[in-house]
Amino acid sequence: MLEQDDGTGGGGIDDAARDKAPRRGTYVYAEEAAGQVNKTLAPPSVSYEPGAPVAAAQVGHDRLPGASSFPPGRKPPILPAITPMDFAAQLSQLRLEAEQALDRLVPAARTRPSRLHSAMRYSLEAGGKRIRPVLVLAAAGLFGRRAAADAAAAAIECVHTYSLIHDDLPALDNDDLRRGRPTCHKAFDEPTAILAGDALLTHAFALLASHYADRPALAAALVRELAQAAGSVELIGGQMEDIECEQTPATLDQVEFIHNGKTAAMIACSLAFGGLVGDASEAQLGGLRRLGRAVGLAFQTIDDVLDTTATSAELGKTAGKDAQSQKATMVRALGLEGARRRAADHTAAALAELSYLPGDTAFLRALVESLLHRGN
Repeated sequence: MLEQDDGTGGGGIDDAARDKAPRRGTYVYAEEAAGQVNKTLAPPSVSYEPGAPVAAAQVGHDRLPGASSFPPGRKPPILPAITPMDFAAQLSQLRLEAEQALDRLVPAARTRPSRLHSAMRYSLEAGGKRIRPVLVLAAAGLFGRRAAADAAAAAIECVHTYSLIHDDLPALDNDDLRRGRPTCHKAFDEPTAILAGDALLTHAFALLASHYADRPALAAALVRELAQAAGSVELIGGQMEDIECEQTPATLDQVEFIHNGKTAAMIACSLAFGGLVGDASEAQLGGLRRLGRAVGLAFQTIDDVLDTTATSAELGKTAGKDAQSQKATMVRALGLEGARRRAADHTAAALAELSYLPGDTAFLRALVESLLHRGN
């Protein structure tokens, strides 16, 4: 069952011990790093750097392709587990909470001017996986503050939806289908779609500033985190380089930059949002951001794979568009199997970071694993 906020954080290895531990794929005995005698094996400490994924073998995760066991004579740590039924129930509950927050915190369609607000809600209410607000809520839940993260979750989804509306416009990807139905500019018109995206972006910052006004330091931190992730060197920068790289040979560096900006930055922001609402330490926030980068890079790489292998009906958007537009994708850079291996590497790095977060991380672990094998 889904645990409710209890106002408490989690336990685990303290931040000082982690900071002293060896880095990049080494097997770490946590108590040894802390200067203690008892040597209990902790999960490997893996630093995550864009463009330098960690192989699955480095985390001893035997359910990923190419993974290996821990060193001879050592047993892997016992990590939190969750049944498929419980995972589905928790995911459904978190999505429901995200939907309820959006319904409560975004102006009603009848709000004047109604055409603008109808377009905003049309795109917001089209469904989708809601991965970003789910991550906000799940991360805040690790620190016992899930209920306080509703506005942060709504804000992140507003920005994500704005980016989709604008990405679909004729001047950019010129898509007719999004989340299984006509894109905003097709359902309304191009000027309305532009303004609906603009309004969702600005509404996100208004939500953060007003909802967390009683905690001004938190409000400032959330606004700063989102502005950085959605700005010219991340989300918008990724979009720009995505356009510039069309119909040119795709290099791995270009694809990594695009993936980091268009996808990983906002997923890292989502997890950091949860940590900020939950009063996470700086070390914990760093871990959440690294986790988000790895998850985001895996997610976008699988998106590239699915654009090649899935149908439009399965995706809810036009399949094969990347190849048609000759976009810079991981499939173009590494080939289909190389892209799949890359996604597995990023997933392994994400799972390694999860082992150092406080609280019950079983849901997040299952979510990370499920994203590697998703079909849309």
